[in-house]
Amino acid sequence: MEKVPFFVRRDIDGFFGLFIDNLVNLLIIAITLSGLFKMPAKIVYGRVIPGAAIAIILGNIFYTYMARRLARKEGRKNVTALPYGISTPIMFAYLFLVIGPIYWKTNNAELAWKVGVAAAFIGGVIEFLGAFVGNAVRKYTPRAALLGTLAGIAITWIAMKPTIGIWENPQIGFLPLAIILVGFIARIAFPFRIPAGFLAILLGSGLAWAIGFMKPEAVGIAAAQVGFYCPTPVFGAMKEGIKEVAPFLAVVIPMGIYNFLETMQNVESASAAGDKYNTRTAMMMDGVGTMAGALFGSCFPTTVYIGHPGWKAVGARTGYSLINGIVIFLIGIFGLLGLATALIPKEVAFCILLYIALVIGAQAFQTTPKLHAPAVVIAFIPHIANYVRTNVEGALLAAKTTAEKVGMIALEDHGVSYRGLASLGYGAIVTGLLLAAMTAFLIDKRFRSAGVYAFSAAILAFFGVIHAPELAFKAAPWHALGYLFLGVLFFSLWLFGRTGHKLEVVKTTD
Repeated sequence: MEKVPFFVRRDIDGFFGLFIDNLVNLLIIAITLSGLFKMPAKIVYGRVIPGAAIAIILGNIFYTYMARRLARKEGRKNVTALPYGISTPIMFAYLFLVIGPIYWKTNNAELAWKVGVAAAFIGGVIEFLGAFVGNAVRKYTPRAALLGTLAGIAITWIAMKPTIGIWENPQIGFLPLAIILVGFIARIAFPFRIPAGFLAILLGSGLAWAIGFMKPEAVGIAAAQVGFYCPTPVFGAMKEGIKEVAPFLAVVIPMGIYNFLETMQNVESASAAGDKYNTRTAMMMDGVGTMAGALFGSCFPTTVYIGHPGWKAVGARTGYSLINGIVIFLIGIFGLLGLATALIPKEVAFCILLYIALVIGAQAFQTTPKLHAPAVVIAFIPHIANYVRTNVEGALLAAKTTAEKVGMIALEDHGVSYRGLASLGYGAIVTGLLLAAMTAFLIDKRFRSAGVYAFSAAILAFFGVIHAPELAFKAAPWHALGYLFLGVLFFSLWLFGRTGHKLEVVKTTD
């Protein structure tokens, strides 16, 4: 075949989309650490952001290499690299379930950073070890389960907040939204074939500045942060953090499992789109990237991103990933993060994230058997519960109270079933996968496989991987018992069929 090009025109669209996604995450990290947790700039911009930049460029380089190798192996040029960056759901978990509690308890921002670094490194180890079971999980799990729970994340965490943000400021959000929908969804070419992502950023930002939505003083403040921040190893800080990280393993371990499942599912998503990557290799790099970032000061695990089918659909190939890694690295080590976000309104990023969520949600239905649609839908439900629970907790926190202080009965009297939201939302990605797998197997009359997943769910609930806020013995006993009942029923149906009896299938009429 002809030589695989490093860059094609459509890589511009892919770059802007992936870049904005990474940029928004890094901005949230910087604002939360410096604003809410009072972490000094020398740590935020001198350690955390450069460490994250190291992780991102390493992953982007490797996944670019994987894509080019796959393209040469299969003799085609339309291979799209896996998108990669800081895991958004885990980023929030580490901010508010690891770093935050340490800071609130000790008022020591530096200690909170050290514990965060140690937690991220341990999370990377779990991601790496997950590579050795990922292929097996992928082989024995229906695609509806893998893509369904992924779509649940997309519809809630990737789509809802950005969409709300667009409607909060429609004077800014609607113009880039229209450009994204016309260019990416309707596939209409703009004059001179200007990439839709670039045009959305250009016009959206121009409009925001023209009507006074953006603040010039923010540019001056951001410019003061510009400088050279050389990434350096933080072995001493990690050693100190390891001593204090034990109470947070109940968060770190489930989040590590969540992360390697997310990577595995996103690799499956890429496979459904036509690019069949080796799951183990991708997951190993995911873990290596997280560990490398932690060694240089990052507190946040990385992952293969949701969105590969979207970037493939717009024509991005391998160059978008490499350019993203280089640009994020330069922003990280030269302190340009604040400057970039002071120039580009967040509403532009929201429009791109909404597009990615639409593609992932649609893919879950388009690339799975039609009969498995109920399995896809049931996978959404734990994520919706988790999203609603998080918003309820945020509202209570704003009112300087908690669900426990308000009382469960009082909440339920006002239509807020907090206990149910919490138990269903904890471990949502795993719960969604398990429920969808059981549903798909039942549709296919594979009762033994459904039973295996039900018993697996019972074990995970018993130890708190799902349906509980932390790992513990007998963490969610009633949920575990319920899954045991399901497992017994499913295996009874399997044994009934094995003894020569024929199960009657109820026929439906249109």
